[in-house]
Amino acid sequence: MSKSNETLMQRRNAAVARGVGQIHPVFVERAENATVWDVEGRQYIDFAGGIAVLNTGHRHPRVMDAVKRQLEHYTHTCFQVLAYEPYVALCEKLNALVPGDFAKKTLLVTTGSEALENAVKIARAATGRAGVIAFTGGYHGRTMMTLSMNGKVAPYSAGMGLMPGGVYRAQFPCALHGVSDADAIASIERIFKNDAEPRDIAAIVIEPVQGEGGFHVASPAFMGQLRQLCDLHGIVLVADEVQSGAGRTGTFFAMEQSGVAPDLTTFAKSIAGGFPLAGVCGKAELMDAIGPGGLGGTYAGSPVACAAALAVLEVFEEENLLARSRTLGEMIGSRLRAIAQDDKRIAEVRGLGAMMACELFDDQCRPDPNLAAQLVARAREKGLILLSCGQYGNVIRILVPLTATDPEVQQGMDIIADCFAELAS
Repeated sequence: MSKSNETLMQRRNAAVARGVGQIHPVFVERAENATVWDVEGRQYIDFAGGIAVLNTGHRHPRVMDAVKRQLEHYTHTCFQVLAYEPYVALCEKLNALVPGDFAKKTLLVTTGSEALENAVKIARAATGRAGVIAFTGGYHGRTMMTLSMNGKVAPYSAGMGLMPGGVYRAQFPCALHGVSDADAIASIERIFKNDAEPRDIAAIVIEPVQGEGGFHVASPAFMGQLRQLCDLHGIVLVADEVQSGAGRTGTFFAMEQSGVAPDLTTFAKSIAGGFPLAGVCGKAELMDAIGPGGLGGTYAGSPVACAAALAVLEVFEEENLLARSRTLGEMIGSRLRAIAQDDKRIAEVRGLGAMMACELFDDQCRPDPNLAAQLVARAREKGLILLSCGQYGNVIRILVPLTATDPEVQQGMDIIADCFAELAS
């Protein structure tokens, strides 16, 4: 019996927990670089990249070769039982790549949520404090601690009751929504005055470019003020680079462009080219605050994923993907701004490097999630996979693989332009 998206969706709905969302009613059969084919043979340009996981594209030959070679040796021993060199080699490379002119050490885990959980654990152990400050619009994961740090309830923690305490919410700077850098710093000072003393705060956790929150970029000036505040009060500054890292913004980590070095950096998503790998890298004395056995996990730092990540780093250097990210950002940004000149529903085009987005308002200057949803659906009908995001679900984000060709990117942008024109009110 031939497969179809409809019949597979029926099977999915009967077998898979309802809480596992699915943006597109499409089942993939195969994928190469920036192209995917569904089970019905339909071809799509991929502007989602598995939610920022495929900066080096689907099945990059270098990554696939590294994984195949690793499979010939061993697939798992648990690093805490029998160690292996790929884990160590990757930590060495990440220690050199993560911003900061100080000695660093790295922990490898499996998911972004796990990385953030461990960053908080490390900060708490290093400071002897328990509190955490996070930001409006922030997204850090779906585990219990990260749910409490997220700046959005629905759908992540809706109906689950109150999340773990000790997390306080500051404002993320966003001029479009009336929040200046000064306002954001003042919101932290209000926390210190009204909710928790600085000596009770272990960490301030921030995405230098918000992912699910809508691709808002923290300015270098704001990051500098945040660094000063953390230094003043002995607070650990944690940069969540799960979505913005691995070259998406034109530098390997977005924090490089701020000129500010965080104490701890979390990474995941594109670091291993489609294989599950994440981690925390930071000041050696902080990373060593937890004794042997306090960090790790059965599958943490899988040798297969480590081999893939080492290949990803080679691809970035050999194919000059950081420069490619900046070029793509210019291409995508210029097209979005050209569309915005004639379509006032685009309230803002923003981003860093190839991490680009546009925010949509209605004719009353209110966030328009309906238009965003219609654009995502219409683009799919035309053969383009898009994602929306933002606190109001009104932001269209673009996460095309950095290895996509110019014609593929231009074709995708043409589809976006056509969708805006067809959905004109």
